[in-house]
Amino acid sequence: MKHALSIAILVALLCIFQLAPVSASDKSIGFVQSVSGEAYIHRGGAKISADTGTQLHVGDTLSTGSDGSMGVVFSDESSASMGPNSNFVINKFEFSPNEGKFGVLIRITKGTFTYLTGLIGKLSPESARFETPTSTIGIRGTHFLINVEEPVTSQ
Repeated sequence: MKHALSIAILVALLCIFQLAPVSASDKSIGFVQSVSGEAYIHRGGAKISADTGTQLHVGDTLSTGSDGSMGVVFSDESSASMGPNSNFVINKFEFSPNEGKFGVLIRITKGTFTYLTGLIGKLSPESARFETPTSTIGIRGTHFLINVEEPVTSQ
């Protein structure tokens, strides 16, 4: 009787986990290493306060306030920092060396952003792209700084 009950519980648990698969966007691609002042992660309509150790996912938008800064480390050992009043979106991050899959696409929409290349930039530099409102940067070096200002409107 105990054996049959154990099997029934195991089958029920397997069914539950089959119905709720983990999506690719739920997989951690890095973490917040440092935070100062106002810093947030926007994920799935929620605004999360960025704290040291907070996990990052594809689709996250990172932002800082007027007194904020944030440093993050990605799973390929690359790192990024953003200064006050900054905003960037992680549109793509794929790092599966055993499968030969690499890719980074980050859209910087406002503020100051620095990036230090990790393994993706070393193993597959053509797979790393950074976009701004007016340009796209392909990685061929190891370190860069971008400052994106608000567009100037003519009157």
